[in-house]
Amino acid sequence: MDTYIILLRGINVGGKNKVPMADLKQHLEALGFSNVATVIASGNVILDSDKHPDAIKEQIERLLPERFKLDDEIVKVLVLTRSQFQAIVDNKPEGFGEQPDKYHSDAIFLMGIDSAEAISVFSPREGVDSVWRGAGVIYSQRLSAQLTKSRLSKITAVPMYKFMTIRSWNTVTKLLELLNAK
Repeated sequence: MDTYIILLRGINVGGKNKVPMADLKQHLEALGFSNVATVIASGNVILDSDKHPDAIKEQIERLLPERFKLDDEIVKVLVLTRSQFQAIVDNKPEGFGEQPDKYHSDAIFLMGIDSAEAISVFSPREGVDSVWRGAGVIYSQRLSAQLTKSRLSKITAVPMYKFMTIRSWNTVTKLLELLNAK
């Protein structure tokens, strides 16, 4: 049995695609997943399964529109192994996420697109935004004092954004803590 991190894109955002986490947990358990835990209502799940990640992804992608009223065009599922998730944290840029009072730091997880392709849609503002490529992720950091000048929000207007899901670095490290506590 392996432990996985599941990131759901496009649920519980702006009052749309409501997926109550308690209901999601019950449905996932009914599919045979064990030790299911949901973390924050933005679609973070930790679970155990003996299935291949692709099979888990397919099952959850079928489950969501069957059980919840969703605009399923924007909803996507990313399944990461423990080692993949650990590598995202271990391979962060030097100093990334280490000054939360000065910077807003986010991990932008990529779903079926390469980081070399994805980085092309970012246009960081000098002195405000910084972005770095990683394996399956773009690391993004914004100067907190200059948030209104950040260009990060412009990525929501590009078609490739449908293949990204954003988590704050605080959420990423919390998920890793929970994962490692299992």
